[in-house]
Amino acid sequence: MKILKKIIAVILILIIAAPAAVFGINEYVKSSTAEYILDADETGDGYDCILVLGCKVNGDSPSLMLRDRLSQGVELYGVASDKILMTGDHGTDGYDEVGVMKDYAEDAGVPSKDIFEDHAGFSTYESMYRAKEIFKADKILIVTQEYHLYRAIYDARALGIDAYGVVAEPSMAYGGQEYRDIREILARNKDFIFGIFKPKPTYLGEAIPINGNGDATQG
Repeated sequence: MKILKKIIAVILILIIAAPAAVFGINEYVKSSTAEYILDADETGDGYDCILVLGCKVNGDSPSLMLRDRLSQGVELYGVASDKILMTGDHGTDGYDEVGVMKDYAEDAGVPSKDIFEDHAGFSTYESMYRAKEIFKADKILIVTQEYHLYRAIYDARALGIDAYGVVAEPSMAYGGQEYRDIREILARNKDFIFGIFKPKPTYLGEAIPINGNGDATQG
């Protein structure tokens, strides 16, 4: 009977402690990166690249969230950096986030040679790992929505990148944001652990330095 009581006590402790740990890590990731989020007009220059994180595309068109990221990234081009790194999912021939992203930037007037494509940015963590190891970026300016930016900066800094961020302000309300906010809590916890153990991404490969010609990365 005493053993059963001890088991029940341990289970109760875990039930109480686990949520506290999850929310504690979530707040730590946010609070430790908030100072690196800059207003678009205070970024300065000297970044190796502006890194725009991919998200859903619909055929050849960026989703609303992605379009807002791209718009902000293009606005910063020539001010914060003269290189843009588009990183996202191009895991199959029929789905190409980075190709759509590059087309958008080119249509906005960014020269092809200044646009780098990371076709294996399958997650935020992997995008940052590859920015460091493949594209040899040491100082970057990340563009994504605010809820996502804390984790992106955290991942980059955990991997040794001098990372800052600018919020891609919404041009209109995004549907399903409540779900994304909840999912992001768990994602921050996952990447907190990744930041400790630093697992390798799905793909690495030969270096393509960001100070070169982006045409070398065309898919």
